[in-house]
Amino acid sequence: MQFSSSRGWIPPTIQLSLTYVVAWIFLTTIVGCGKSDPESGRSSETAATIGKAPISKFLSIGTAPPGGAFFVVGSAIAEVVDNHLASTVSAEATKGTQENIRRLRSGELDFALANAAISYFAVRGQGAWKEEYPVRTVMTLAPNVALFITQKSSNIKRIIDLKGNRVVVGPAGAGFEYFLTPILRAHGVSYKDFNPLYNTQLGSVDMLADGSAKVAFLGGAVPTASIVQASAAHDIFFIPFDKKAKEKLFKDYPFFASATIPANTYRNQLQPFEGMNVGSMHLVTSADVDEEKVYHFTKILYEHRQQVVEKHPAGKAINPKNIVKDTGTPFHPGAIRYYTDVGIWSKDQ
Repeated sequence: MQFSSSRGWIPPTIQLSLTYVVAWIFLTTIVGCGKSDPESGRSSETAATIGKAPISKFLSIGTAPPGGAFFVVGSAIAEVVDNHLASTVSAEATKGTQENIRRLRSGELDFALANAAISYFAVRGQGAWKEEYPVRTVMTLAPNVALFITQKSSNIKRIIDLKGNRVVVGPAGAGFEYFLTPILRAHGVSYKDFNPLYNTQLGSVDMLADGSAKVAFLGGAVPTASIVQASAAHDIFFIPFDKKAKEKLFKDYPFFASATIPANTYRNQLQPFEGMNVGSMHLVTSADVDEEKVYHFTKILYEHRQQVVEKHPAGKAINPKNIVKDTGTPFHPGAIRYYTDVGIWSKDQ
């Protein structure tokens, strides 16, 4: 190899040095393309060699505001997948499901966590969604077990008793109305029948304590932190769901499901409580996301699911029976193909 410059010939000794430098840069670049696998110590596959299509160098997962289960679980998923995929995977704090769905469509997010009830209406363009959003399920995750609570001294014993009272119905703009409206309707109640108040779950507990609210609608993974706090400070009463109302909800909406809160989950809760899953947390993406990308993301997450459990108990929901549950939002073809390959997808789904 002969080197020259605009100023003339370069001596052979310098030519040899330059050859070594070029070779060193080339080898360093090649080695640096792979991301180290922390478990094996070997470089993982580069993004360009995974599957039949390249996977993005950076992948983002939309979650919710810090402090809730969505952010914690989303961060755990991002960390686990990041450890086994050449791409850099990060969890992003957002305002929650509604923002996540909009940003999936715009391409700002690759994946996101969402409430299955809200996704159900978004994909159909119903409720406040003015058009159909191309949401697709990747994996059904932990149930969102919710209920109405009040102080035990209250005269509110049934959901119909909410009429005329001050009721905290969740944070403003969080989309709780997508599952609360059908629940109330099934019990003969509407938002117009009471004074709806808006606050976070922990803020709702404070409102119950100071008397500014008579009832709060709370929920999440069991045990739910806000209900733990409320029961620790006060004697609380779980307002039961009507049996016939629940049966109608289960029949009309695929995202509703029965969920029992075991006895002694909360202070002075001596009996099991027949609560309700008001829309599972699920991992979603957009319909136009590449099938190979979704296939390999799903594969890595499922194969390393125990690592998610180690970071948050909700990871236990990543099991063969639960992750393919139909909540009313179609599954992405990439996820279906992986679940078919490992034998957990039914042709009847």
